[in-house]
Amino acid sequence: MIYEIADLKIKIDDPDVYTEKSLSGFISCSETFDFDVSVSENQINEERNSQPDVHLKNMREYLKSVAFFRALCRKLPFFGRFLLHCSVVELGGECYAFLGRSGAGKTTHSLLWLKYLPEAKILSGDKPIVKSENGQFTVYGTPWRGKEKFGYNGKADLKGVCFIEQAAENSITKLTPSEAGERLFSQVYFPNDPVAAAKTLEFVNELAGKIPAYLLKCDISKQAFLLSYSALAGKGEKV
Repeated sequence: MIYEIADLKIKIDDPDVYTEKSLSGFISCSETFDFDVSVSENQINEERNSQPDVHLKNMREYLKSVAFFRALCRKLPFFGRFLLHCSVVELGGECYAFLGRSGAGKTTHSLLWLKYLPEAKILSGDKPIVKSENGQFTVYGTPWRGKEKFGYNGKADLKGVCFIEQAAENSITKLTPSEAGERLFSQVYFPNDPVAAAKTLEFVNELAGKIPAYLLKCDISKQAFLLSYSALAGKGEKV
């Protein structure tokens, strides 16, 4: 079966039930493809050996789906794309990425945007794909939407990046490209292949240098939303 993800046509060889279900909204009518993805028994066993959850170690179809996902991500850098761990809010064809450690409140803060901006949507709740082309960055919704399943099959121009940290008082600070780059490294999937890893590093440095980035220390309040909205979109005073 051929699927279209992030404007790439991808042939999935012998998909498992998990992969087929998650990709059901990404089926392509094309008979040609940009690249194909397959996994071996060795790759499935590698996922089993690295799986910390003992209950998942024996779920072969689940392990196979993780192996497919990893195999696909390894090929993205060769097509000017990389996987970013974040929540992305789309607003009028433009989007803003919220990043941070697990439990920092990325999704919670994204939902504040939806609460106060009825036209806003979550493009991706967990693992969007970012394309770099001619100095522009496009974010794509993917089948990997996180446990809440927020997101859709769409795309938008990336206009800002915001790192989230929980705090008792709200504040926002603009980051330098160097500071943004350091934080981005831990949120990007780096393939083991040295060429793919080098390409991904180039993408990260370019993104950090061209897309405004901020550090938001916040609680769960309208004030926190207004700080990020004003900084990222420049329109906080209109809400």
